[in-house]
Amino acid sequence: MKIWVDADACPKVIKEILYRVADRATISVTFVANSYLHLPQSPFISMLQVGDGFDVADAKIVELCSSGDLVITADIPLADHVVKKGGVALNPRGELYTKDNIGPILARRNFMDTLRGGLVEEVSGPPAFSVKDREMFANQLDRYIQKSPR
Repeated sequence: MKIWVDADACPKVIKEILYRVADRATISVTFVANSYLHLPQSPFISMLQVGDGFDVADAKIVELCSSGDLVITADIPLADHVVKKGGVALNPRGELYTKDNIGPILARRNFMDTLRGGLVEEVSGPPAFSVKDREMFANQLDRYIQKSPR
């Protein structure tokens, strides 16, 4: 199992959790981003910088991830592609995207995207990232790592 991180929009606190997990669990964690990231030195942490452009990092993650890999992303269409390849995605708020739940989550996301496209005046975005979100992410990540074969 490898962990791939959609790193451009990943909260700093989540990146810090992933740095610790990579070393503690000896799992390869690759941060994929359009811009350079300063990462700690570790044999388990790497960075893949991709070119600028819409969804370039997402496309690279889909290309490189394999069945059984975990992708950290809040991007639901990316999560859908990962799940279709046999992987699992985890968003920074601790929600795990699997083959059992990605369909309804993607449908809800597309519906909300349509609403934001002009059918309603204003649709609010997600709430601010919280300590509870961080804890939920860390707990879900731990559970996933413990049950995953390596």
